[in-house]
Amino acid sequence: MSAQPHSYAADDPETALKYAIQHIEGDRVQIVEGVIALMSPSWSHESAADSIRRQIEPAVRRLDCISGSGDLDLPGTPNWYIPDVAVVPSDLAKDAGALVPDQTLLIVEVTSESNGDTDRIVKRRRYAEYGAPLYLLVDRQERACTLFSEPGELGYTQTEGPLPFGEPIHLPEPFGVKLDTSQF
Repeated sequence: MSAQPHSYAADDPETALKYAIQHIEGDRVQIVEGVIALMSPSWSHESAADSIRRQIEPAVRRLDCISGSGDLDLPGTPNWYIPDVAVVPSDLAKDAGALVPDQTLLIVEVTSESNGDTDRIVKRRRYAEYGAPLYLLVDRQERACTLFSEPGELGYTQTEGPLPFGEPIHLPEPFGVKLDTSQF
């Protein structure tokens, strides 16, 4: 049995690259500054993300949103991210293949040994550039959480943290939630 090629119209390399990674079967793939990266988080990594999902769930439901790790496109760049957790309005998520960071209410990245600097530096800068209102960095190597807010042209203008694991971190409205970080 032969594989049937997908047909598409790509006028530029960005479109072709983003199309290609969306059609890799069986793997979740993101692109960070033009570098393709397979996503294979460890269970300890997933445990931290799951703890956050569980704690914010009442607020997510109250806001008529969903939380997940759907695709985020950064148009005009060679970036296609898969955040560990993103909160988006339910009506936007229904028919979307990918969203843009400014369509989220919260993005969470949990660092791993292999991607810590990407989450600390590159994604923080890009999420601010693309208007993500809240970016929570769960830095497992530094054992601390930092919440970035108020995105601007030069990055986030407000920062809470880094707060050591075990110290709660407050997610402002519309969430109004204090996250217990002791299990990260």
